[in-house]
Amino acid sequence: MRGWGAGAGTGRARGSGRSLQWPRVPVSGPFHCRCPPPPRTHPPPARLLPLPGARRFPPERGSRGNRPGRARRRHGVRGARPGPAAPDDRGLPPVPKMSLWSIVSHMPPEEFSGLFTEFPRSLRCVLADWLENQPWEFVNGSDAFCTSVASGMLSAMLEKLRSAASSNGQQCQILQQVNGIENMYRRDPLRLVSVLRAILDGEKAAVLKRDHHLPLSFHRRQEELKFNMGLQRLQHRVRQIQAQLDGPPASLQEPQLKTEAKASESELSTLILEAVKELEAAKQQVLKRIQIWKRQQQLAGNGAPFEENLAPLQKRCENLVEVHFQLHQQVMGASAELGAELVPRLQERLNEVLSSLVKSSFLVERQPPQVLKTQTKFQASVRFLLGPQLLKALAKPYMVRAEMVTEKQARELALSAYSSTLSESTGEIMHNVVALETNPTSGTCCANFKNVLLKKIKRCERKGSESVTEEKCAVLFSTSVALTTHNLSIHLQVLSLPIVVIVHGNQDNNAKATILWDNAFSEIDRVPFVVAERVPWDKMCDTLNLKFMAEVQTTKGLLKEHYFFLAQKIFNDYSASLEDFQSRSVSWAQFNKEILPGRGFTFWQWFDGVLDLTKRCLKSYWSDRLIIGFISKQYVCKLLSTEPDGTFLLRFSDSEIGGVTIAHVIRGKDGSSQVENIQPFSAKDLSIRSLGDRIRDLGQLRNLYPNTPKDQAFGSHYNKEQTGKDGRGYVSTAIKMTVESERDQHPQSAAGTLPEAPPAPMFNLPMLQPEDLQPVLSPMCPPAPFCPPPVPTGYPTGESSVNMMVTSNLGSSFPRPFMPNQYMTGEASQMLSGGPSPEPRDEEMLELAPLTLMVDPPLQSTQRWLPSMNQPPCSDLDQFLQEMSVEGHPFPPPPQHSGYPSASCWGLGESRWDDSIRPGHA
Repeated sequence: MRGWGAGAGTGRARGSGRSLQWPRVPVSGPFHCRCPPPPRTHPPPARLLPLPGARRFPPERGSRGNRPGRARRRHGVRGARPGPAAPDDRGLPPVPKMSLWSIVSHMPPEEFSGLFTEFPRSLRCVLADWLENQPWEFVNGSDAFCTSVASGMLSAMLEKLRSAASSNGQQCQILQQVNGIENMYRRDPLRLVSVLRAILDGEKAAVLKRDHHLPLSFHRRQEELKFNMGLQRLQHRVRQIQAQLDGPPASLQEPQLKTEAKASESELSTLILEAVKELEAAKQQVLKRIQIWKRQQQLAGNGAPFEENLAPLQKRCENLVEVHFQLHQQVMGASAELGAELVPRLQERLNEVLSSLVKSSFLVERQPPQVLKTQTKFQASVRFLLGPQLLKALAKPYMVRAEMVTEKQARELALSAYSSTLSESTGEIMHNVVALETNPTSGTCCANFKNVLLKKIKRCERKGSESVTEEKCAVLFSTSVALTTHNLSIHLQVLSLPIVVIVHGNQDNNAKATILWDNAFSEIDRVPFVVAERVPWDKMCDTLNLKFMAEVQTTKGLLKEHYFFLAQKIFNDYSASLEDFQSRSVSWAQFNKEILPGRGFTFWQWFDGVLDLTKRCLKSYWSDRLIIGFISKQYVCKLLSTEPDGTFLLRFSDSEIGGVTIAHVIRGKDGSSQVENIQPFSAKDLSIRSLGDRIRDLGQLRNLYPNTPKDQAFGSHYNKEQTGKDGRGYVSTAIKMTVESERDQHPQSAAGTLPEAPPAPMFNLPMLQPEDLQPVLSPMCPPAPFCPPPVPTGYPTGESSVNMMVTSNLGSSFPRPFMPNQYMTGEASQMLSGGPSPEPRDEEMLELAPLTLMVDPPLQSTQRWLPSMNQPPCSDLDQFLQEMSVEGHPFPPPPQHSGYPSASCWGLGESRWDDSIRPGHA
């Protein structure tokens, strides 16, 4: 038989005994169809970072023009958090819901050459995705029900084709083909069902062969079609039983029921048993769908897409309960025909169906925070899907109670199928009793917990080395309701998702790690709260990517080069290839218990710091692919070693939590090149001056790797500099950043410049606490606001000592005002709150006498700076200096341990002490 479609001229209808002449309908497109292009499944693969051994980072395609729709967000400012950027079923950015046809229509037609022997390909193009939204796959059998459904789908298809033909240029040709289809399949609609089922199966097989998966939306639609078809069959079965009980009526709307109603009474029990069996199967399908909803809700805690709407599930439950009531009445009405032994068993099975549906429809619609701090208010809500249908109208509403339970208590409740009651709460919750209210307008029954507060928590015994941030508990919501039918009272209980209770903010990071691991790797319908101790690395990559995109609110996820760096970091293996890591598994200890080699933090603590920094300050830079980020310092040196002077890239600090650094190439007069990494910027640094403005400030940065001019790459991220005077008449100021490297520190010998000061000896002073330095520095500091603020005690320090330069002619009195920030190294200076010493306002600047340059003799101090010039021999200053070991020769300050050149920012346009003045110079 020849194929139907553009290349087929005639076709013979099976069983007709005659040939049909089909007009040739011109078609077009990759699949010879006129159809809109399908939505893109994902953005083009970003080309960013080659694996080790490659030459360079290829430039990412695309021009840097204006980006409509991208809101610029000030760094360091937290705004209202929008919904997560939901990736699709492959972990990619969100896309429109895809149909099977949107993929098939753009595949080569040769792959489907054998499918269209009994159905024209041109009509397949006209039907498009309507065809896959019909239950062809689930019409199994040849009974009256299946025949009726097949006949209905044939009529709907013919109507769809005729409607499409009216708006098509080839209306006459299409209508001729439609008439041929009607003549061929009107007498045997089940034959049409099998033909179209075979076409859809062939299309699915071709897509699976190419992509290895089908669109997630296609699977969801097929599940809905399966349930709806099962429900229709069940309702048809109930009508058959009712017709059997009532006898043949005078007139029936459905001709099929007229003959089936004449069946003997011996077949009644068979019909009822089949109906109960189908009801149990439909119930299992609903319960499975509820479990999937719960699992999706848990994955949404890590950033996965989530269909929160419970209305379809509520409709399913209500339909099954309605069928249950009808079957229950029919069983009671046919008790004489069924017999005394069968009726109790049927009632028991029907009651089990109702009880399961009622208990499973009590859900936590809004979960409490999974990291919960004591003495902090939170909100939650539970919903009873069958409440509007089953609950009696009472003057006093039902009350829902919320109580804390441990993991052990949750496990005991689950093993008892939530039939037992809680003996003791593990925490004290305020405002934990709320009414279960029904809203007739929305058709919902909910209990909304507002301003709930966990006052205290009772810790349980922990296992082995388990910390408090690994201890999981949950909120148990419970109530007892009376149903309108059967006078049945049911105790409803439901557990929230696992919760980690903390008492201090510094526990938040480790608590989030516990929740992230549990959300990602727990199984459906598990024993609370069992989770795998070791998981495949590729699943961990998907979890990190999902979390990163959700937290940063970006559609640009992690790339395989990023995964390679993260694998090297978590496994501490720099010799394995990317393929080697794919077969490995990562343990919970490697994720957030074991300290990384040479560091003081775990893998998750470092990764969470990157998340927070990117979310707060670097979202737009990451979305524009200006930050490579996840790359090691060693590989950066190898990458930039052959690049021209001024080439730079951005990466996340490997040794500090929540830092981004600039690696750039500098070249000396001898032609040798060196890669320097600027001291990492924290979120606090970038809140003072943005990353784009800092890059603009540094003239030594020219091209973003590999060869993009920095103004072209970061121009849209520059902030406009204010000039002139503001509204109050003040001259505007600005902050600029400078970086001093060892190559830039050359002595000035040109004429007209200040002569060099004599070498000054150095005192290696131990690091003292601010309260120890205060009595020493207080008599020497100039009047406020020249005194620097105290050193913050919690700031992480990079060195164990502070090197200060002082002159060699130290006597009983200090020769000139002592300004610690002026002589500290760049890193030590940054340790002071706010960096360099705060500068005075214009109205507070002191009138200073002209300073005379003196080199050899010691400087004479003035009464303006030191309140007392004659210090007693046993003054605090002398005693402080005598306790220090003074070397007899000067030596340069030691290099910073971090290896970063220091960066400093100072204001322009104000009168100030210049930090660049060397000791001995004014």
